[in-house]
Amino acid sequence: MPTLDFKGKQHIYAHHLTVPYRPLVPDPKRSLKAKGADGNLIIHGDNLEALKALIPRYAGRVKCVYIDPPYNTGNEGWSYNDKVNSPLMQEWLKRNGQVDREDMEHHDKWLCMMWPRLQILKELLAEDGAIFVSIDDNELHHLRMTMDEIFGEENFVGAFVWEGAGKNDARFISVGHDYVLCYARGMETLTLNAGKWRARKDGIDEIQKVAARLQSECSDDYQRASDALKEWFSSLDKKHKSWAHRHYNWIDARGVYFAGDISWPGGGGPSYEVLHPETGKPVKIPARGWVFPTADKMAKAIEEDRVHFGADESRVPNLKRYLHETEGQVLTSVFYQDRRAAHQELTRILADATFDYPKDHRVICRLLEVVTSGDDIILDSFAGSGTTAHAVLALNREDGGNRKFVLIECEDYADTVTAERVRRVTRGVPKARDPALRAGLGGSFSWCTLGPPVGIEAMLNGEALPSWPALAAWLLHTASGVSAGPEDLKPKNADGLFHRDETTAWYLLYEPDMEWLRGEEGILTGKRAERIARAIKRSKRKAVVFGPGKYISQDELTPMGISFCQLPWGLHRAG
Repeated sequence: MPTLDFKGKQHIYAHHLTVPYRPLVPDPKRSLKAKGADGNLIIHGDNLEALKALIPRYAGRVKCVYIDPPYNTGNEGWSYNDKVNSPLMQEWLKRNGQVDREDMEHHDKWLCMMWPRLQILKELLAEDGAIFVSIDDNELHHLRMTMDEIFGEENFVGAFVWEGAGKNDARFISVGHDYVLCYARGMETLTLNAGKWRARKDGIDEIQKVAARLQSECSDDYQRASDALKEWFSSLDKKHKSWAHRHYNWIDARGVYFAGDISWPGGGGPSYEVLHPETGKPVKIPARGWVFPTADKMAKAIEEDRVHFGADESRVPNLKRYLHETEGQVLTSVFYQDRRAAHQELTRILADATFDYPKDHRVICRLLEVVTSGDDIILDSFAGSGTTAHAVLALNREDGGNRKFVLIECEDYADTVTAERVRRVTRGVPKARDPALRAGLGGSFSWCTLGPPVGIEAMLNGEALPSWPALAAWLLHTASGVSAGPEDLKPKNADGLFHRDETTAWYLLYEPDMEWLRGEEGILTGKRAERIARAIKRSKRKAVVFGPGKYISQDELTPMGISFCQLPWGLHRAG
C-alpha cells in the first residue's frame, strides 16, 4: 500500500504512546446535573492529552467518532505545539507560529498534528465502531492517505459530499461542498454487527401523525381515510419533506402503505390462479409472473391482508408496502444542507457566538442515526461550538435513545460557547424554530479539566497524586490493555482488590496522600500476601499487586502466584 511521507513523521510516528497521562478533574460548578464518570463529558484542555486521559475508561468503547479538525485553509489561526520529545522537532517548533498559507510547511504541521490524534481515536473506537472526519480540498488527499495507513484502506467505508451552497467570491470555481470521510474500526466486525446502515426517511413522522388523525376521524372507514390522506398530500408544497413519500397514500388496520409491484423481479415468475375476494373470478396475472413462488405463499399473504386488490378482477393486484416497515433508507453519498442554516441556528441559541461556519446538527444527526443506538458513546475531540452534543441530545429526544457524548475543546470558549450551547439546548431555546428545541432537549454533562501529568518525579515529590479510581484505571489499562469501563473502580476488600478477569486478580495499595504512602498501611506484608494467595488459589488466578512497598521478597511471592509492582516505578513500568 502506498504511504504518505511528510516532515516530522519519524518523530511523531509513535508520539501518542509517549503523551503523559493526565487524569480528568471534574468541576461541579461548570457541570450540568452531572451523573458521574459514565455520563456526558465536556473536557477543556489539549485534545491530544485529553484523548490520552480517556483511554483507561473508554478504550474500545466509543461507537462513533465525529471530528471537524482545522481545514488548514490558512485562515483558522491554529498553531502546532505538540510537545514531541525530539531535538530536531523542538528546533522546528521554535520557528513555529500561526500556521497560515505563507508557511511552506503548513501541510507537514497539519499532518503532524493529526497523526497521533487519529492513532488514539482508533484505540478508543469499538470493534464495530466508525469514525467520520469533515474536511475540504486543502487536506482531503493527505487525510485519505493518512487514514488508509492508520485505519487500513480495507476499512474505508466511503466519502460523503456535503453541498452547502456556493460562494460568490470564487476566482475560477465556486466551491460549495465539504467532504466527510468514513472509516470502520474493523470492516468485518462492522458488517457482521451492523449490516446495512439505514437512516430514517425525512417527513414520514408527519405522515403517520396525519394518518392516525384521519383514521380516528373516519371511525376506521379506511377508504374514506385513504381518500383524505390523498387530499392532504395534494395540498402540500413540493418542497415539503413528506411530499417525496406521497405514494404512501393508502390506510388499513396495519398502517399507511403504498400499493407496490407484486410481480417477479426480472420476469419468469409463476403464473398460478388468484381469485378476486369480491367477484370470485381469477384476477389478471402480471406479465413477469407473481412475486410469491407458490400459490400457498400467495394465499398466506392474502390471509394476512398484505395484498391490495383492485375494484374487480380486471386489474393486477398490488403488494402492500407499509411505511413503518420501510422507514429506513441507505445514506446517499451526496447530500444538501445549506450551511447558513447552522449559523442562523447557533445565533438563535447563542447570539454572541462568533462561529462563521458551524456544522449543522441535522447532518451529524443523520450520520449518528445510522451508526449508533441505545446507550452508545459518541466522541468529538474538536468540539467547537458543541454541535455534536446538540445532535446527540436531539437524536435521543427523537428516538428515545440514551446515547452519551464526550466533547473535547482546547480553546478559551469551551465554557462560554461549547458548554453554554449544551446548557441552553438542554433547558430550551425560546427563539428556536424547532418545537423540541424550544421546550428543551434534556440531558446533563460533567465539565472536566486535565490534572497534572502523572509521572515518576511528580509521584515521588507528591506534586501529582492521582485519585484512587484514576490510578487504578490507568494501571489496569497500561498493564493489561483492559478498559475499566463505565463504573468508578473501587477497592473490593481491605487488600485493595479492584478488578478480576479470567486469569488475573488486580490489587492496588494506595491513597493519594504522601503520609499514607510513607507509612505502614500500604505495605505488602507476609500476612496480606498470604490472604491474597489463598483468594487467588480458590479462583485459580494469579495476582498483580501495585503498592508503595513490601516486606516480603519477590522470590517468596512468585510461588504464591503474586507479582509485585512498586509505585511509582510500577506505574512507569506499566506505562
